[in-house]
Amino acid sequence: MLRAGSRAGRESRICLGSAALGTMGRTDELRQQLNSPRAAAIAGILFSALTISTHLLIQGSITANPAVSATEVLNHSKTILLALNLVPLAGIAFLWFIGVFRDHVGKHEDRLFASVFFGSGVLYVAMLFASSALAGGLLGVMSGGAQNLVSSGSYALTRMEIRQITTVYAIRMAGVFIITTSTISLRTRVMPRWLALLGYLAALVLLLGVGASAWSPLVFPAWVFVISIWILVQRFQGTSN
Repeated sequence: MLRAGSRAGRESRICLGSAALGTMGRTDELRQQLNSPRAAAIAGILFSALTISTHLLIQGSITANPAVSATEVLNHSKTILLALNLVPLAGIAFLWFIGVFRDHVGKHEDRLFASVFFGSGVLYVAMLFASSALAGGLLGVMSGGAQNLVSSGSYALTRMEIRQITTVYAIRMAGVFIITTSTISLRTRVMPRWLALLGYLAALVLLLGVGASAWSPLVFPAWVFVISIWILVQRFQGTSN
């Protein structure tokens, strides 16, 4: 009976060990899928699509001029609110893109450039959220009566703050993010040279061309989209080979 009991105990431990190894294997497999280059590409494409959609919805509803009438803003409030609701999703996708890219570079990343890369990306998302919160709050107050808001100057002030955050500070943080990403890519060779040089060109447009065009903020999501498509193409080519 003792032998039978010890045999049963060993078999039980073996079964538990096998189950634990199976669980660890599935966990490692899931982690590899979440941290794979394909995950970065999908996150980048989602960010690009959501950011471009947000910009097009707002640009199609009201002009970029902060002096636009409050009545025009209220007439397009539903479209603007739809665009603002896309911003958190775009921010989440972009943070995922940052995380997977850093994991992909791994131990080869330079601490200086990695810190600037991470900081500029987080600041960019924070400014997007801040400007969206200001816009949402402005719409909420205006729905209860815009006359007092306009007469007090709060409407014009808030519109100017939103414009400054999005077209000056956020865009320049995006330019810094592109520069650090391109530099890290050149140092670690995770991306081809032509793609890094394209990034430097895009960063130059964002840093020096602030306010030159209402469409200049689209340079950043377009650059992320190009990188994401390249990652997917490389992934599929590697799989086929």
